[in-house]
Amino acid sequence: MQVGLAFLPSNIIMAVCSLGLSARVVTRFGLRWPLVFGLLCAAVGLALFARAPVAGSIAVDVLPGMLLLGLGAGIAFNPLLLAAMVDVDESESGLASGIVNTSFMMGGALGLAVLASLAALYTGTSSAGGASEIAALNDGYRLAFGVGAVCALVAAGLGAMLLPMQSARPATPTDGTAERADQAA
Repeated sequence: MQVGLAFLPSNIIMAVCSLGLSARVVTRFGLRWPLVFGLLCAAVGLALFARAPVAGSIAVDVLPGMLLLGLGAGIAFNPLLLAAMVDVDESESGLASGIVNTSFMMGGALGLAVLASLAALYTGTSSAGGASEIAALNDGYRLAFGVGAVCALVAAGLGAMLLPMQSARPATPTDGTAERADQAA
């Protein structure tokens, strides 16, 4: 019950951002900056987890990271999906959407497997070095969260460099055709 309640604020923020805020931000700023901002928030959230002590508390050591991860994922998900689908023909959009969603799931599973393996390896090394079982486990998770934060930072950098500076806002004519169309209607 406590773990479920600890995840609740993050999930609520992620849902609110994904369903409403992210679309408005993308419409206003384009794809690049909301994606970069979301990934940076996620990186900071992961970095906060990477510094969590053994005897940490939910309010100080878990909640801030969860809130930032929820905000980051909620803001970054829509621009990431839009960036993947922007140049796809309408006739192939179903196939492309399936490939994108499969890539999300496979990437998440692979990333989790790599980070969990890294955490387990470092936990064993720390334990062999004389750390208590709980301290060794914490060391392993801290390393995994730190590596995850670095990966999110790299992804934010790649997004900043590779995504075009285009706006997601529809173009408005400047020659007065919109006004003439309104007057004709």
